[in-house]
Amino acid sequence: MHNMRTFTDQPLEEQIAQWRAYLRRRNGVHGPDVEELEGHLRDQLLALTEAGLSGEEAFLVAVKRMGGLDALSREFAHAHSERLWKQLVMTPDAEKPAHTGRSEILVVLSLAVAAALAVKVAALFGLPIDTGEEMFYFRNASLFVFPLLAAYFVWKRGSGVAGGLRLALPFAVGAVFANIFSFPKGSETEVLTILHLPIALWMAVGFAYVRGRHFDDGGRMNFVRFSGELAIYYVLIALGGGVLTGFTMMMFKSIGMDAGWFVGGWLIPCGAAGAVIIGSWLVEAKQSVIENMAPVLTRLFTPLFTVLLLVFLATMVWTGSLISVKREVLIGFDLLLVLVVGLVLYATSARDPEAPADFFDGLQLLLVVSALVVDGVALASIATRISEFGFTPNRVAALGENLILLVNLVWSAWLYARFLRHRGSFAALERWQIVYLPVYSVWAALVVTVFPPVFGYR
Repeated sequence: MHNMRTFTDQPLEEQIAQWRAYLRRRNGVHGPDVEELEGHLRDQLLALTEAGLSGEEAFLVAVKRMGGLDALSREFAHAHSERLWKQLVMTPDAEKPAHTGRSEILVVLSLAVAAALAVKVAALFGLPIDTGEEMFYFRNASLFVFPLLAAYFVWKRGSGVAGGLRLALPFAVGAVFANIFSFPKGSETEVLTILHLPIALWMAVGFAYVRGRHFDDGGRMNFVRFSGELAIYYVLIALGGGVLTGFTMMMFKSIGMDAGWFVGGWLIPCGAAGAVIIGSWLVEAKQSVIENMAPVLTRLFTPLFTVLLLVFLATMVWTGSLISVKREVLIGFDLLLVLVVGLVLYATSARDPEAPADFFDGLQLLLVVSALVVDGVALASIATRISEFGFTPNRVAALGENLILLVNLVWSAWLYARFLRHRGSFAALERWQIVYLPVYSVWAALVVTVFPPVFGYR
C-alpha cells in the first residue's frame, strides 16, 4: 500500500477528495482498491508539482494519466475535463478581458452593421411594403439577425462553405413562410407567426453554434448556457441603450429639434438588431466573467418565481377565479411557464451533475410543481373555452404549447423527486432537458407553416 502524501495546497486536496468520492460512488468500493489508486495519483501529483506545475495543472495531467490505469478514472477525466480545463486557464490573469484578434472584431462589427442595415433594407430600397409595413418588420425580425449570427458561428467554428450552405436552408424556408401568406389586417395567425418563427429559427442558430453536431449532448447544453448568457448581456445592453436614447432625445430637444423620427425609426430598431451580434461576441469573449454571473442570477430568481407562483395559486383558490383565456393573457402565462422551464434548464446546465442533492434542488422541485399546477389550470381554462366557443388559432396554439410544457414539467418533477430521494441521478434530468429541446422548435415550425392555411389566414 502506498504511503499517502498530503499536500499543503488545500484546493488540490479538495480535488483529490472529489476524485476519490467519484470512484467510490460509481463502483461502491471503499477498501484498498481506491486507496491504491489514490496512492498512484498522489505519486503522479508529487512528481508533477516538483517539476514546476501548479496544483491545478498537476491534477489535470495526473487524472488524465490515471485513465490508463483504471476505467473509472478515465470516466472521471472525461466527465470533468471541461471543468478542470476552466480551472487551469481561469487564473487571475484570465479575469482580464480576453484577447480577441483584430480579424474577429472586424467580422463582428461588420455583421452587426449588416444586421442593423437589414432592418432598414426595405425602406432604403423602397420595397413596396407600405401596406402593413410594421407587420412586415415584425414577421421578418428574426430573419434580419439570426442568419448573420449563424454566419458568425460558421466563421468562428470554421465549419466551411458546405456547412454554411446547409445552415442557410432553414432560414430560406423561414423567409418563404414569413412572407408567402396573405394575412388580412388583425390576423391571429400572423401574430402567431411573429411569435413562433424566432423559436423555430433559434434551433438553426444552435446548429451553427455546435458546428452541426446538434445531437452531441455536451454541445447542446453549451448552447443552452450561451442562450442564457446572451439574454443577460442583451438586457444589459438594452438598459444602456435606453440611457443613450433618453440623452439623445434630451439633447436635441434642448435646441428645439424633435429626434423622435431618428430614435424610433433608426436608433432603436437598428440598435436592437446589432446588439444581438455584439452580445453574442461578448458571451464568446467573456465567458469566464459571465459564468460567475449567470448561476447567481438563477439562484436569485428561482425562489422569487417560486413565491410568485405559490402566491398566485393561493389567491386563485381564495377568490375562486379562473385564468382568463384572452390572447394577451394566454401569451403572458405561456411566457411565464417558458421562463420557469428556462430557469430549470439553466440551473441544470450550471450545476455539477455529480454533486449531491441540496436545498436548492428541493426549491427547484417546488418551482416545477408550482408551474405544473398553474399549467394544469391554464389547460383546463383553455379546454373549457374551446368546448364552449370552438377552435381558434390562438386557442389551439396555446393548447399545444401548454401540453408540451406539461409533459416537460411532469417528467422533470418526477426526475427531480427521484434524485432528491436518492433513487436516480441528476444526469438523467440533464439528459431529459436537452433531449426535449427540439420539441419546442418543431412545434413553433408547425405553427408558422401549417396554422395559416389551416385556419384560413384569420
